[in-house]
Amino acid sequence: MWGLAAIAALLVVLHGNSAGSNSLVITAETPQSQYSESVFLPPSKPHPLPATLAQWYDQTNSGDYFLEVKPTKIGYLIWSQFPIKVYIQQPQPESSDAHILQSWAHEVLQAIQEWSVYLPLQVIAQPESADIKIMRSSPPLRIAPNQMPRARSAETSYEFYINSNNLLSHRCSILLSPSQAGQYLQAAARHEFGHALGIWGHSSLQSDALYFAQVRNPPLISARDANTLKRIYEQPTQLGWSLQRRRADINS
Repeated sequence: MWGLAAIAALLVVLHGNSAGSNSLVITAETPQSQYSESVFLPPSKPHPLPATLAQWYDQTNSGDYFLEVKPTKIGYLIWSQFPIKVYIQQPQPESSDAHILQSWAHEVLQAIQEWSVYLPLQVIAQPESADIKIMRSSPPLRIAPNQMPRARSAETSYEFYINSNNLLSHRCSILLSPSQAGQYLQAAARHEFGHALGIWGHSSLQSDALYFAQVRNPPLISARDANTLKRIYEQPTQLGWSLQRRRADINS
């Protein structure tokens, strides 16, 4: 069972203030004065396609499932700063199960590298610097009204933030259940990483990596997966663009 989740704390602030849905107000103090700062969301615009994705061409004319992909409140989940920095959980040297986690990390890495054909990726050692973090942990139970809790094998979530360059940005976390191994672990990693790259939706065909459920013989990344990813990156978004700020001195 696959899972998607959004941690959209920033959006709650954006839609909850009286300045309107396209801005937020920050109140702060310095030793000299107190001030407020209005932060306005950037307009929605497309980013240039990275060369790896621009060069992709489907000779089989397989189509896509773009209509199944849902944009967020600020547009599609598109990365615009490359390479995308990826952290895969690593074992502690003194851990008794270090060899298990090492094998797990190797399986995950193999699946992640398949996506580097389409977007530039960089695996890093420090989780705090990552755009996408992949952890060996069971996703929390999700309880729908009038339904029994359902266990899931993997989940991808995202959150928005303003980075040090004043760009509206996002980061993703992927949880992969420790109970999975081998080709099924790789399938889960491949699938969830597709979500993290921007395919925020599912395919209805079992031959696609982003098919909505696990299958007996997990597929590799299909032409339809790649076509869908390319169409997403051709869309406008507010992510990756600079915010406008207006500061006012409250004490004046």
